[in-house]
Amino acid sequence: MTISLGSTILNSRVLLAPMSGVTDLAFRQCVSKVSSAQVVSEMVASEEWVKARPDVLLRAEGAGLTPFMLQLAGRDPHWMREGAKLACEAGADIVDINMGCPSRQVTGGLSGSALMRDEALAESIIAATCEGSSKPVTLKMRLGWDDDSLNAPHLACVAQGLGVQMITVHGRTRCQFYKGKANWQAIAETVSAVDIPVLVNGDIIDGETAKAALEASGAAGVMVGRAAVGRPWLLGQIAGYLDHGTWAPDPCRKAQWQIFQDWYAACLALYGDYLGVRVGRKHIAGFIESFMGVQAGREMRAQICRSHNPQVVLAAMQEMYETQIQQAQQEAA
Repeated sequence: MTISLGSTILNSRVLLAPMSGVTDLAFRQCVSKVSSAQVVSEMVASEEWVKARPDVLLRAEGAGLTPFMLQLAGRDPHWMREGAKLACEAGADIVDINMGCPSRQVTGGLSGSALMRDEALAESIIAATCEGSSKPVTLKMRLGWDDDSLNAPHLACVAQGLGVQMITVHGRTRCQFYKGKANWQAIAETVSAVDIPVLVNGDIIDGETAKAALEASGAAGVMVGRAAVGRPWLLGQIAGYLDHGTWAPDPCRKAQWQIFQDWYAACLALYGDYLGVRVGRKHIAGFIESFMGVQAGREMRAQICRSHNPQVVLAAMQEMYETQIQQAQQEAA
């Protein structure tokens, strides 16, 4: 099952959530190789991108990804309009607006979920982005700023009227950050308020939670975030469960080692050795935890993630994988 945004067809109804410092080109390519999931860029600051700040240009990379979905953030309609134009010129097939990031650094600059407190500015941001984009525009937000301002349904209606073609709602308010449980049922109000597809986001970690989130919200699809770090194959497993009711096993140890090698090579190629070994640590920690478990992998995670040498990191990870591969072969013999 897929979702259509005009003539643009998403790869899947299971999407990888945009995560700052996580969903860079290397990780998105990795997820795309091992599943059919739709991936979204990490948040790209519209003004800084238009002004060609080097680190922001890197976040906007989307080589080889089809459809290429790029998320823009900003507080100035002018820069969001220009950012949307540039996104389309750079090959983006879909432009997503960030109105959901809860980070104090982002909301302190009146971007991200802070826009949900200023509906007039949010409307101007949405209108400008749609004006600047020649491609479908989508929007990601939260339930509201806090429990006293759950305005996602209203903003979704405004967005639809301005031309937005899909909405994603994280089932928490900004003031919750990531605490408590995501309220999937509350997203049903947004689903009922609009005629465009709505995605449910928050606390989706496997097939059962994805199914429960869809049933509670009535959404057209799910967006998966932190659970995919270290498990790039997870989104494919969730899609299979939703479509067929069966849960595919994790790739074998040998296949996981190859996936890791390919991702790490892409990470180092993207950033260079010095920065790549540092940027990659959160992913490496995720790979170790998914492979060995949180408790069992704690010591190895601490040891490997302290290294500044990518070859040392690769050798240690190879030893971890090959030890497990040999054990599995011995048990099967």
